[in-house]
Amino acid sequence: MPAPDPTTHRDVPGPSALPAPPVPVASDVSAQDVAVLTEQLGRPPRGVVGVAARCVCGRPLVVRTAPRLEDGTPFPTTYYLTSPQAVAAVSEVEATGVMKELTAQLAQDEELAAGHRRAHEAYLADREAIAHVPEIAGISAGGMPQRVKCLHVLVAHALAAGPGVNPVGDLTLGMVAERWRPDRCTC
Repeated sequence: MPAPDPTTHRDVPGPSALPAPPVPVASDVSAQDVAVLTEQLGRPPRGVVGVAARCVCGRPLVVRTAPRLEDGTPFPTTYYLTSPQAVAAVSEVEATGVMKELTAQLAQDEELAAGHRRAHEAYLADREAIAHVPEIAGISAGGMPQRVKCLHVLVAHALAAGPGVNPVGDLTLGMVAERWRPDRCTC
């Protein structure tokens, strides 16, 4: 299938048209989870404090990470997409340059922009609930709240928080639905 033309308008299904994602599950990380995450990432996971969403088969899909890694490095990415199939689907969409288009849409669509700001605030609150790291205070991830930079982060947040919390993540889930959906196991 040819890559979509990033210069054309996309008819993207809204959150209500998307399949129901798995129920977000914040859970401790088991030794089995660490083994799966190591397999998924191709390296040992860093700073994982919980599994924020799981595939319908039970494997980690999104992890929550500490805002400060073990070596002391501040790490603003609270939600990290780990499923290789989901990562590949989102990467394919990112390769079309859609982030620029979505950023422009934020400037024109006040409702979407307001939702993106709310997602930013929710992301910050979730991170603060883990720990306060002054160096990254007020900085979320994925380009929030002014732009769209990393769809992987926005999708991870949407999957962890559930539908309606991160509208750009929800839109992206609609864009990848033909290739990957959270209600089907592709592990």
